[in-house]
Amino acid sequence: MSTTKDVEDLARSRLRSLRTTLGYSLEELAARTNLSPSTISRVETGKRTLGLDVLVPLAQALHVSLDVLFEVPGDDDVVIRPAPRSSGARTTWPLSRPGGRTIAIKQRLEPTGDRPDQRVHPGHDWFVVIEGRVRLWLGDREIEVGTGEAAEFSTMTPHSISAVDAPAELIMIFDREGQRAHVHQ
Repeated sequence: MSTTKDVEDLARSRLRSLRTTLGYSLEELAARTNLSPSTISRVETGKRTLGLDVLVPLAQALHVSLDVLFEVPGDDDVVIRPAPRSSGARTTWPLSRPGGRTIAIKQRLEPTGDRPDQRVHPGHDWFVVIEGRVRLWLGDREIEVGTGEAAEFSTMTPHSISAVDAPAELIMIFDREGQRAHVHQ
């Protein structure tokens, strides 16, 4: 994708896809942008030049930044090769790229016999146990979560996770606030 036309075609395709994915007709998007439906149609079909006068209101109405519309995909954005990081009884592999709205990690927990310290932070966590069993500590509650089961909870409740009897592996997803609290502790 080396030519200007290719990049413009990509942006036009993304604009149309975003509009239809969000369920907006040309008329609905026009009302949100103060552009005419025919102008939006001409932008999407390549019959009108891509200028900031149309791109800025369209991007705002579709809830994306301009760089997202013009970002040229490469092979580097597909495969993630996680490198493990260990800390005590916990090994973590990042499964998503830094800087996104959500962060995915794989985590292996070794049983320790100790009740882990509980933490509170803004955000929301979700995990699925892919091997073993874990104990989710939520305040005074102890919840056992086994292989193939998932848990989802607000992180404003004091919480921690520990392996039960044998090593356990999890896939975890954090929102941005949860990622800051978990990954950077």
